[in-house]
Amino acid sequence: MEVIIIGAGAAGLMCAIGAGKRGRKVLVIEHAEKIGKKILISGGGRCNFTNLDTKPENFISENPHFCKSALARYTPQDFISLVEKHKIKYHEKKLGQLFCDNSAKEIIDMLEKECVDAGVEILLNCSVSEIKKNEKFFVETDKGNFESESVVIATGGISIPQMGATDFGYKIAKQFGVKLTKIVPALVPFTINENAFSEISGVSIDCEVSCNGMSFRENILFTHKGLSGPAILQISSYWNNGDTISINLLPESNAVELINENRASKMALDNVLAQYLPKRFTELWCDKYFKPKPVNKLSDDDILKIAEKLNNWEITPSGTEGFGKAEVTKGGVDTDELSSKTMEAKKVNGLYFIGECVDVTGWLGGYNFQWAWASGFAAGGYV
Repeated sequence: MEVIIIGAGAAGLMCAIGAGKRGRKVLVIEHAEKIGKKILISGGGRCNFTNLDTKPENFISENPHFCKSALARYTPQDFISLVEKHKIKYHEKKLGQLFCDNSAKEIIDMLEKECVDAGVEILLNCSVSEIKKNEKFFVETDKGNFESESVVIATGGISIPQMGATDFGYKIAKQFGVKLTKIVPALVPFTINENAFSEISGVSIDCEVSCNGMSFRENILFTHKGLSGPAILQISSYWNNGDTISINLLPESNAVELINENRASKMALDNVLAQYLPKRFTELWCDKYFKPKPVNKLSDDDILKIAEKLNNWEITPSGTEGFGKAEVTKGGVDTDELSSKTMEAKKVNGLYFIGECVDVTGWLGGYNFQWAWASGFAAGGYV
Protein backbone atom coordinates (compact mmCIF):
# COMPACT_ATOMS: atom_id res chain seq x y z
CA MET A 1 0.00 0.00 0.00
CA GLU A 2 1.03 3.59 -0.57
CA VAL A 3 -1.46 5.23 1.80
CA ILE A 4 -3.15 3.84 4.92
CA ILE A 5 -5.97 5.89 6.43
CA ILE A 6 -7.10 4.98 9.95
CA GLY A 7 -10.78 5.84 10.31
CA ALA A 8 -13.66 5.65 7.82
CA GLY A 9 -15.54 8.74 8.94
CA ALA A 10 -16.16 11.93 6.99
CA ALA A 11 -12.54 13.15 6.90
CA GLY A 12 -10.98 9.71 6.29
CA LEU A 13 -13.28 8.86 3.39
CA MET A 14 -12.81 12.26 1.76
CA CYS A 15 -9.03 11.87 2.03
CA ALA A 16 -9.22 8.36 0.56
CA ILE A 17 -11.26 9.58 -2.42
CA GLY A 18 -8.78 12.40 -3.13
CA ALA A 19 -5.73 10.14 -2.86
CA GLY A 20 -7.38 7.36 -4.87
CA LYS A 21 -8.24 9.76 -7.68
CA ARG A 22 -4.54 10.66 -7.88
CA GLY A 23 -3.78 7.01 -8.55
CA ARG A 24 -2.46 6.22 -5.08
CA LYS A 25 -3.05 2.72 -3.67
CA VAL A 26 -5.19 3.44 -0.61
CA LEU A 27 -6.33 1.26 2.28
CA VAL A 28 -8.85 2.59 4.81
CA ILE A 29 -8.91 0.73 8.14
CA GLU A 30 -12.04 1.06 10.30
CA HIS A 31 -12.54 -0.62 13.67
CA ALA A 32 -16.37 -0.49 13.47
CA GLU A 33 -18.56 -2.82 11.43
CA LYS A 34 -19.57 -0.11 8.94
CA ILE A 35 -18.29 3.19 7.58
CA GLY A 36 -19.55 6.63 8.60
CA LYS A 37 -21.36 5.75 11.80
CA LYS A 38 -21.33 9.34 13.05
CA ILE A 39 -22.57 10.58 9.66
CA LEU A 40 -25.53 8.22 9.96
CA ILE A 41 -26.79 9.69 13.26
CA SER A 42 -26.03 13.32 12.44
CA GLY A 43 -28.76 15.87 11.89
CA GLY A 44 -31.43 13.59 13.33
CA GLY A 45 -30.56 10.97 10.70
CA ARG A 46 -30.61 13.44 7.81
CA CYS A 47 -26.98 14.62 8.00
CA ASN A 48 -26.41 18.36 8.24
CA PHE A 49 -23.59 17.91 5.72
CA THR A 50 -22.38 21.52 5.37
CA ASN A 51 -23.21 25.16 6.01
CA LEU A 52 -23.50 27.73 3.22
CA ASP A 53 -22.12 30.46 5.50
CA THR A 54 -18.87 28.67 6.40
CA LYS A 55 -16.12 31.10 7.35
CA PRO A 56 -12.92 30.67 9.39
CA GLU A 57 -14.63 32.67 12.17
CA ASN A 58 -17.01 29.72 12.69
CA PHE A 59 -14.14 27.61 14.05
CA ILE A 60 -12.30 27.55 17.38
CA SER A 61 -8.59 26.76 17.55
CA GLU A 62 -5.54 27.93 19.44
CA ASN A 63 -4.40 29.08 15.98
CA PRO A 64 -7.52 30.61 14.37
CA HIS A 65 -5.70 31.05 11.03
CA PHE A 66 -4.84 27.37 10.56
CA CYS A 67 -8.20 26.32 9.06
CA LYS A 68 -8.21 29.06 6.40
CA SER A 69 -6.10 27.25 3.81
CA ALA A 70 -8.10 24.01 3.75
CA LEU A 71 -11.48 25.77 3.92
CA ALA A 72 -10.54 28.01 0.98
CA ARG A 73 -9.54 25.04 -1.18
CA TYR A 74 -12.63 22.94 -0.52
CA THR A 75 -15.77 25.01 -0.04
CA PRO A 76 -19.38 24.13 0.81
CA GLN A 77 -20.16 24.55 -2.91
CA ASP A 78 -17.58 21.89 -3.77
CA PHE A 79 -19.33 19.38 -1.52
CA ILE A 80 -22.76 20.46 -2.78
CA SER A 81 -21.54 19.73 -6.33
CA LEU A 82 -20.64 16.20 -5.22
CA VAL A 83 -24.06 15.77 -3.59
CA GLU A 84 -25.78 17.00 -6.77
CA LYS A 85 -23.64 14.73 -8.95
CA HIS A 86 -25.12 11.80 -7.00
CA LYS A 87 -28.64 13.28 -7.35
CA ILE A 88 -29.15 13.53 -3.58
CA LYS A 89 -32.00 15.88 -2.74
CA TYR A 90 -31.31 18.39 0.02
CA HIS A 91 -32.71 21.53 1.61
CA GLU A 92 -31.63 24.49 3.72
CA LYS A 93 -33.21 24.23 7.15
CA LYS A 94 -32.08 27.55 8.67
CA LEU A 95 -28.95 29.66 9.14
CA GLY A 96 -27.27 28.11 6.07
CA GLN A 97 -27.62 24.53 7.36
CA LEU A 98 -28.01 21.97 4.55
CA PHE A 99 -29.69 18.59 5.21
CA CYS A 100 -30.57 15.58 3.07
CA ASP A 101 -34.29 15.46 2.24
CA ASN A 102 -34.31 11.73 2.94
CA SER A 103 -31.54 10.00 4.86
CA ALA A 104 -27.93 10.44 5.96
CA LYS A 105 -27.35 7.01 4.43
CA GLU A 106 -27.37 8.72 1.02
CA ILE A 107 -24.20 10.62 1.98
CA ILE A 108 -22.54 7.39 3.14
CA ASP A 109 -23.57 5.60 -0.08
CA MET A 110 -22.17 8.53 -2.10
CA LEU A 111 -18.81 8.43 -0.29
CA GLU A 112 -18.63 4.65 -0.63
CA LYS A 113 -19.30 4.82 -4.38
CA GLU A 114 -16.65 7.53 -4.79
CA CYS A 115 -14.20 5.29 -2.91
CA VAL A 116 -15.00 2.34 -5.16
CA ASP A 117 -14.59 4.49 -8.28
CA ALA A 118 -11.23 5.73 -6.96
CA GLY A 119 -10.01 2.17 -6.32
CA VAL A 120 -9.92 2.58 -2.53
CA GLU A 121 -9.89 -0.57 -0.40
CA ILE A 122 -11.81 -0.46 2.90
CA LEU A 123 -11.20 -2.94 5.71
CA LEU A 124 -13.95 -3.04 8.37
CA ASN A 125 -13.98 -4.62 11.85
CA CYS A 126 -10.23 -4.15 11.93
CA SER A 127 -8.39 -2.87 15.01
CA VAL A 128 -4.95 -1.30 14.81
CA SER A 129 -2.69 -2.39 17.66
CA GLU A 130 0.50 -0.54 16.73
CA ILE A 131 2.03 1.84 14.20
CA LYS A 132 5.81 1.92 13.76
CA LYS A 133 8.02 3.83 11.36
CA ASN A 134 11.39 3.08 9.86
CA GLU A 135 11.74 4.06 6.22
CA LYS A 136 8.07 3.13 5.79
CA PHE A 137 5.17 2.87 8.20
CA PHE A 138 4.35 -0.56 9.60
CA VAL A 139 0.75 -0.96 10.77
CA GLU A 140 -0.14 -3.98 12.92
CA THR A 141 -3.81 -5.01 13.04
CA ASP A 142 -5.90 -7.97 14.10
CA LYS A 143 -6.38 -8.72 10.38
CA GLY A 144 -2.76 -8.73 9.38
CA ASN A 145 0.13 -6.29 9.06
CA PHE A 146 0.49 -3.60 6.39
CA GLU A 147 3.24 -1.33 5.09
CA SER A 148 2.76 2.10 3.57
CA GLU A 149 4.56 5.31 2.65
CA SER A 150 1.95 7.51 4.37
CA VAL A 151 -0.41 7.11 7.32
CA VAL A 152 -3.38 9.38 7.85
CA ILE A 153 -5.01 9.56 11.30
CA ALA A 154 -8.71 10.27 10.84
CA THR A 155 -10.02 8.68 14.02
CA GLY A 156 -12.00 11.66 15.30
CA GLY A 157 -12.34 12.87 18.87
CA ILE A 158 -13.59 11.12 21.97
CA SER A 159 -17.16 12.44 21.89
CA ILE A 160 -20.00 9.92 21.91
CA PRO A 161 -17.92 6.89 23.03
CA GLN A 162 -21.05 4.75 22.76
CA MET A 163 -20.65 5.18 18.96
CA GLY A 164 -17.14 3.72 19.19
CA ALA A 165 -15.10 6.91 19.64
CA THR A 166 -11.63 6.35 21.11
CA ASP A 167 -8.50 8.33 21.95
CA PHE A 168 -6.44 6.39 19.37
CA GLY A 169 -5.51 9.50 17.38
CA TYR A 170 -4.21 11.28 20.46
CA LYS A 171 -2.16 8.24 21.48
CA ILE A 172 -0.50 8.11 18.05
CA ALA A 173 0.24 11.84 18.23
CA LYS A 174 1.92 11.38 21.63
CA GLN A 175 3.85 8.33 20.39
CA PHE A 176 5.38 10.36 17.55
CA GLY A 177 6.06 13.44 19.70
CA VAL A 178 3.25 15.53 18.20
CA LYS A 179 1.85 17.93 20.82
CA LEU A 180 -1.82 18.09 21.84
CA THR A 181 -3.86 21.02 23.09
CA LYS A 182 -6.31 20.66 25.99
CA ILE A 183 -9.15 18.28 25.12
CA VAL A 184 -12.67 19.09 26.40
CA PRO A 185 -16.28 18.29 25.41
CA ALA A 186 -17.88 20.88 23.08
CA LEU A 187 -21.37 21.46 21.70
CA VAL A 188 -22.53 19.91 24.96
CA PRO A 189 -25.43 20.49 27.40
CA PHE A 190 -24.80 22.21 30.74
CA THR A 191 -25.55 20.75 34.15
CA ILE A 192 -26.82 22.92 37.01
CA ASN A 193 -26.55 21.96 40.68
CA GLU A 194 -29.90 21.87 42.48
CA ASN A 195 -31.60 22.49 39.14
CA ALA A 196 -34.69 24.50 40.06
CA PHE A 197 -36.04 24.17 36.52
CA SER A 198 -35.92 20.38 36.18
CA GLU A 199 -39.71 20.18 36.50
CA ILE A 200 -40.12 22.09 33.22
CA SER A 201 -37.82 19.72 31.35
CA GLY A 202 -38.73 19.90 27.66
CA VAL A 203 -39.73 23.58 27.65
CA SER A 204 -37.91 25.58 24.95
CA ILE A 205 -37.41 29.36 24.60
CA ASP A 206 -35.92 31.51 21.83
CA CYS A 207 -33.11 33.43 23.61
CA GLU A 208 -29.77 35.10 23.14
CA VAL A 209 -27.07 33.38 25.19
CA SER A 210 -23.70 35.06 25.84
CA CYS A 211 -20.37 34.13 27.40
CA ASN A 212 -16.78 35.37 27.02
CA GLY A 213 -17.66 37.91 24.32
CA MET A 214 -19.65 35.48 22.14
CA SER A 215 -23.45 35.45 21.68
CA PHE A 216 -25.83 33.04 19.96
CA ARG A 217 -29.51 33.60 19.24
CA GLU A 218 -31.40 30.30 19.10
CA ASN A 219 -33.51 28.15 21.39
CA ILE A 220 -32.53 27.00 24.84
CA LEU A 221 -34.05 23.80 26.23
CA PHE A 222 -34.60 23.00 29.89
CA THR A 223 -33.56 19.47 30.87
CA HIS A 224 -33.67 17.36 34.02
CA LYS A 225 -29.95 18.03 34.48
CA GLY A 226 -29.72 21.67 33.37
CA LEU A 227 -29.79 23.40 29.99
CA SER A 228 -29.45 22.30 26.38
CA GLY A 229 -30.76 23.43 22.98
CA PRO A 230 -28.86 24.96 20.04
CA ALA A 231 -27.93 28.26 21.76
CA ILE A 232 -26.56 26.41 24.80
CA LEU A 233 -24.61 23.89 22.69
CA GLN A 234 -23.06 26.76 20.72
CA ILE A 235 -22.01 28.79 23.77
CA SER A 236 -20.64 25.68 25.53
CA SER A 237 -17.66 25.75 23.14
CA TYR A 238 -16.69 29.18 24.54
CA TRP A 239 -17.45 28.39 28.20
CA ASN A 240 -14.80 27.48 30.76
CA ASN A 241 -15.44 25.81 34.08
CA GLY A 242 -16.71 28.39 36.58
CA ASP A 243 -17.85 30.93 33.96
CA THR A 244 -21.26 32.55 34.16
CA ILE A 245 -23.51 32.61 31.09
CA SER A 246 -25.97 35.40 30.37
CA ILE A 247 -29.40 34.60 28.91
CA ASN A 248 -31.53 37.34 27.34
CA LEU A 249 -35.01 35.85 27.61
CA LEU A 250 -36.52 38.66 25.51
CA PRO A 251 -33.94 39.34 22.78
CA GLU A 252 -36.45 41.33 20.70
CA SER A 253 -37.57 43.58 23.58
CA ASN A 254 -36.44 46.08 26.17
CA ALA A 255 -37.91 44.45 29.27
CA VAL A 256 -38.43 47.79 31.10
CA GLU A 257 -40.57 49.09 28.21
CA LEU A 258 -42.43 45.79 27.95
CA ILE A 259 -43.39 45.78 31.66
CA ASN A 260 -44.29 49.48 31.55
CA GLU A 261 -46.66 48.76 28.66
CA ASN A 262 -48.51 46.48 31.10
CA ARG A 263 -48.14 48.86 34.09
CA ALA A 264 -51.89 49.22 34.63
CA SER A 265 -52.50 45.45 34.68
CA LYS A 266 -53.88 43.87 37.83
CA MET A 267 -52.56 40.50 36.67
CA ALA A 268 -49.67 38.81 38.48
CA LEU A 269 -46.24 39.23 36.92
CA ASP A 270 -46.03 35.60 35.77
CA ASN A 271 -49.32 35.91 33.89
CA VAL A 272 -48.20 39.10 32.16
CA LEU A 273 -44.88 37.54 31.19
CA ALA A 274 -46.73 34.44 29.93
CA GLN A 275 -47.86 36.60 26.99
CA TYR A 276 -44.22 36.54 25.84
CA LEU A 277 -42.70 33.41 27.37
CA PRO A 278 -43.96 29.86 28.10
CA LYS A 279 -46.41 29.87 31.05
CA ARG A 280 -44.76 26.95 32.85
CA PHE A 281 -41.47 28.83 32.74
CA THR A 282 -42.82 32.20 33.94
CA GLU A 283 -44.57 30.59 36.92
CA LEU A 284 -41.40 28.86 38.10
CA TRP A 285 -39.09 31.78 37.26
CA CYS A 286 -41.20 34.38 39.06
CA ASP A 287 -41.68 32.06 42.04
CA LYS A 288 -37.89 31.64 42.32
CA TYR A 289 -36.85 35.28 41.93
CA PHE A 290 -39.76 37.63 42.74
CA LYS A 291 -42.54 37.76 45.32
CA PRO A 292 -45.96 37.38 43.66
CA LYS A 293 -47.41 40.84 43.11
CA PRO A 294 -49.82 42.37 40.58
CA VAL A 295 -47.95 44.38 37.95
CA ASN A 296 -49.77 47.60 38.91
CA LYS A 297 -48.29 47.29 42.41
CA LEU A 298 -44.68 47.09 41.22
CA SER A 299 -42.38 49.98 42.05
CA ASP A 300 -39.96 51.50 39.54
CA ASP A 301 -37.15 49.75 41.42
CA ASP A 302 -39.00 46.41 41.16
CA ILE A 303 -39.41 46.87 37.42
CA LEU A 304 -35.73 47.65 36.92
CA LYS A 305 -34.71 44.52 38.86
CA ILE A 306 -37.17 42.29 36.97
CA ALA A 307 -36.17 43.77 33.59
CA GLU A 308 -32.48 43.30 34.32
CA LYS A 309 -33.04 39.61 35.01
CA LEU A 310 -35.23 39.19 31.92
CA ASN A 311 -32.64 40.73 29.58
CA ASN A 312 -29.61 39.45 31.49
CA TRP A 313 -30.42 36.27 33.43
CA GLU A 314 -27.09 35.04 34.78
CA ILE A 315 -26.51 31.35 35.46
CA THR A 316 -23.30 29.60 36.48
CA PRO A 317 -23.40 25.99 35.21
CA SER A 318 -21.84 23.40 37.51
CA GLY A 319 -20.36 21.63 34.50
CA THR A 320 -21.35 19.85 31.29
CA GLU A 321 -22.80 16.45 30.47
CA GLY A 322 -19.34 15.42 29.26
CA PHE A 323 -18.07 13.52 26.24
CA GLY A 324 -21.01 11.10 26.35
CA LYS A 325 -23.37 13.90 25.25
CA ALA A 326 -20.90 16.21 23.47
CA GLU A 327 -21.37 16.45 19.71
CA VAL A 328 -17.66 17.14 19.19
CA THR A 329 -14.31 17.25 20.97
CA LYS A 330 -12.65 20.65 21.32
CA GLY A 331 -8.85 20.65 21.18
CA GLY A 332 -6.63 17.87 19.88
CA VAL A 333 -3.52 17.72 17.72
CA ASP A 334 -1.82 21.11 18.03
CA THR A 335 -2.09 22.90 14.68
CA ASP A 336 1.42 24.34 15.15
CA GLU A 337 2.61 20.75 14.63
CA LEU A 338 0.95 20.44 11.19
CA SER A 339 1.24 21.97 7.75
CA SER A 340 -1.96 23.92 7.02
CA LYS A 341 -1.48 23.13 3.33
CA THR A 342 -1.09 19.34 3.57
CA MET A 343 -2.09 18.40 7.18
CA GLU A 344 1.25 16.54 7.46
CA ALA A 345 3.07 16.49 10.79
CA LYS A 346 6.11 18.75 10.56
CA LYS A 347 8.23 16.37 12.67
CA VAL A 348 7.20 13.09 11.00
CA ASN A 349 7.32 12.76 7.21
CA GLY A 350 4.32 10.88 5.88
CA LEU A 351 2.16 11.16 9.04
CA TYR A 352 -1.03 13.20 8.63
CA PHE A 353 -3.84 14.22 10.99
CA ILE A 354 -7.26 15.34 9.72
CA GLY A 355 -10.81 16.00 10.91
CA GLU A 356 -11.96 16.18 14.50
CA CYS A 357 -8.75 14.87 16.06
CA VAL A 358 -7.10 18.17 15.08
CA ASP A 359 -7.52 21.33 17.22
CA VAL A 360 -10.16 22.85 14.93
CA THR A 361 -13.72 22.82 16.28
CA GLY A 362 -16.69 24.15 14.33
CA TRP A 363 -19.94 25.66 15.47
CA LEU A 364 -23.14 23.63 15.47
CA GLY A 365 -24.82 23.51 12.08
CA GLY A 366 -22.72 21.59 9.53
CA TYR A 367 -19.42 23.37 10.15
CA ASN A 368 -17.63 20.33 11.58
CA PHE A 369 -18.55 18.28 8.53
CA GLN A 370 -17.19 21.04 6.28
CA TRP A 371 -13.91 20.92 8.22
CA ALA A 372 -13.84 17.13 7.78
CA TRP A 373 -14.38 17.41 4.01
CA ALA A 374 -11.87 20.26 3.67
CA SER A 375 -9.09 18.78 5.81
CA GLY A 376 -9.59 15.36 4.19
CA PHE A 377 -9.42 16.91 0.73
CA ALA A 378 -6.28 18.87 1.67
CA ALA A 379 -4.43 15.75 2.84
CA GLY A 380 -5.80 13.67 -0.05
CA GLY A 381 -3.97 15.91 -2.49
CA TYR A 382 -0.56 15.17 -0.95
CA VAL A 383 -0.46 11.75 0.73
